[in-house]
Amino acid sequence: MPPQSLKSTNLFKPIKVGSVSLKHRLSFAPVSRFRADEFTPNDLMKKYYMDRATNNGGLLTMESVFASMAGGLLPNGLLICSQSQIDKFKFISDAIHKCGSFASFQIVHFGRLGHPAVLKAHGLPLIGPSAVYADKESENLAKKFGNELKEMTLEDIDTLKKDFLLSAKNAIELAKFDFVEIHAAHMSTLAQFIDINSNKRTDRYGGSIENRARLVLELVDLFIEEFGAEKVGIKFSPYVFSSGGSGADGSIHCIAQYSYIYSELERRAKDGKRLAYVHHLESRIPSFTEMTAPPPEYSSEWVSQIWKGILIRTGGYLSDPEYMSLIADVNANDRTIIGAGRYFTSNPDLPERLKNGYPLTEYDRSKFYSGGKEGYNDWKRYCEEEN
Repeated sequence: MPPQSLKSTNLFKPIKVGSVSLKHRLSFAPVSRFRADEFTPNDLMKKYYMDRATNNGGLLTMESVFASMAGGLLPNGLLICSQSQIDKFKFISDAIHKCGSFASFQIVHFGRLGHPAVLKAHGLPLIGPSAVYADKESENLAKKFGNELKEMTLEDIDTLKKDFLLSAKNAIELAKFDFVEIHAAHMSTLAQFIDINSNKRTDRYGGSIENRARLVLELVDLFIEEFGAEKVGIKFSPYVFSSGGSGADGSIHCIAQYSYIYSELERRAKDGKRLAYVHHLESRIPSFTEMTAPPPEYSSEWVSQIWKGILIRTGGYLSDPEYMSLIADVNANDRTIIGAGRYFTSNPDLPERLKNGYPLTEYDRSKFYSGGKEGYNDWKRYCEEEN
């Protein structure tokens, strides 16, 4: 079946998010490509985001930025601590805004998923909610480099909150991003606190559903107080089954855990503190791998039944050439935005292609994290391919 135009669907109706008005409901979902220099954005990255903001008018979310150096540190990752880093991020947000699009800044802490060797080189420990490794491979790596996983103290948790808040202030107030997105997905530290597999604490941050959700909700409240709810988004992946996540197989089902969190966010909304959006990652694809077999089918309809605000739904929507799931979900209500990451990498003009029914260029996963321009800044727009 040839590609079809989605012009007549809700995908190309304008929508208000927080205080900004987007021209359509296709969001550039955050995808880390590890092209930074010494944890600082560079010209390659500026071009990458500017290319995808051109003739767009929608929302682009920055790839993961570490809350601090203690946040996990992966090679060629990002920080927004120094003035140089802030300035480089402002170059990117300015470029996105000049193209008529909007920018969200995503902040992450990797916890037990951090690289033990890189952390050790900076004199930092590998920490997580509990001293529970994601798998045997990560345990062996930590032991190899002499930086074994340690349970976070209450002081570490307070430091994490301060680090998140400072990075967010740098992004919103100095680098001039429109939103800040709290990364609580893909078994990052906040998700590790939430997940029963990785959180074995016995204090107020462990045990019950309420306690395991405490940290992420404390961060939400801090951000609301500092920036206003209309500038804050948050990302979850309840069904994640990579990096040691329990997904739907945990002793406490992910729906029970996350329905409590979404209910708490909706309760805040009813009190006049509705977040700009909730970013919900679907269960169709894992985070860092290519699918070799269809994943289990889970329904996420419960999310929109609980959370009544703007919902960004991301996960494998463009793998179907008929876009059946995309059309069904974006047309289901008047508050859904569809996120795309992998195909936005290989199609910088993705909104135009979907609007006009142009074919999509397949991405090259082998180049995602390879560094340099290849597979990053060498993708063409449809009109350029035709010529």
